[in-house]
Order: sequence, then C-alpha cells, then structure tokens
Amino acid sequence: MTARRRLTPEERRTELLDTGARLFAAKPYHDVLMEEVAEQAGVSRALLYRYFPNKQALFAAVYRQASDRLLDGTPIDPTRSLRAQLSAGLDVHFDYFAANRNTVLAANRVLAGDPVIQGIITDELAELSRRVLDATGLRGPARDTVRAALGAWLVFVRALCVDWLTNETFSRTELREMSLGALRGTLRAVAGAERLLGADD
Repeated sequence: MTARRRLTPEERRTELLDTGARLFAAKPYHDVLMEEVAEQAGVSRALLYRYFPNKQALFAAVYRQASDRLLDGTPIDPTRSLRAQLSAGLDVHFDYFAANRNTVLAANRVLAGDPVIQGIITDELAELSRRVLDATGLRGPARDTVRAALGAWLVFVRALCVDWLTNETFSRTELREMSLGALRGTLRAVAGAERLLGADD
C-alpha cells in the first residue's frame, strides 16, 4: 500500500479542489459523490469533510477558484481595442465553459437557488463589468448608462451560454457573434458610446 503523501493544509486543500474540479467537469452534479472525491484524492472521507463539510461547499470552492482564474485570464490591455479585448475575454470564458460543461450547468441550473454560488457569479460579472467600463474611459451620464448596459449584457451572455451548453442548437462562432452583436447594438443607442466597439485590431 502506498504511503499517503505529507502535504501542508493548503496543498491538501488545493489537491482536493483539483480532484473535485475534475469530477464536477466529468459528471452531472448529482452523480458526483463525496466518497469518490475522497477516494480519487487518496484521503479518508473524514479528512475531506474537515475541509469541506458537504458537496455544495466543495462545489462552491471549486467554482470560486474557477471564477478567480477566469478573471486572471481576462485582464484589461490598454494597447488593444475594446472590441479585441472583449473578443479575447469571451474566448477565455467559452473555452472554460466548453471544457467544464457539467460544472457550468450545475452552477446555473442545478444550484441556481444557492446564494453562495449565485454570489460568486454576481461578483464575477460585477468585476468584469467594472473592468470593461474603466477601459471605455467614459465619464458622466454616458458612463452610468453604459454601466447599466454592460450589466444587462453580461446576464444575457450568461443565459446564451447556458442555452448553448444545454441544447447545442448554434455554434460557438454564432455564440460569439451574437454576444458581440448584442453589445454593439446596445451601445449604438447611447450617446458618446457609439465609437467604443470599432474595428478589431
């Protein structure tokens, strides 16, 4: 029998999160068992429960980590056009969604009523909105209007992504173009914001 590796608490937590992330990505939420997480991580169920008291707590930690990594992967680059940055940011998120379909559907459907999970999603959308708004350089009333538009657009894109993952009735390219097209059309109605989504660089 292989001896259990000695890990620091932080290393052990990271290992458990990585194991949980793999299983939540591979299976629907209800099919993931804490016993399986413990077994694949090579720990006892008692030790797993010391870190995460239940499956929802484990999933929340996995989703928080994923959200943080997505934000890290979508920084604002002032040398690029806003359109180019939005396109790149969408691609980062679409890559994650495609690779972690079960995880995303669990967060947005199975656990749609969970305040912790929804708080993670709300925090991420708010941070993305703030970054894009800062990148526009807008001030005054136009900034407030665009802030509202961005918030609504991000919710729209989220709903569109969930439909894409669930029904697969349109392609990723169509998903991307619908997302950008929706924002472009909205910004055209805002005085001073028409220029924001010009040609890609």
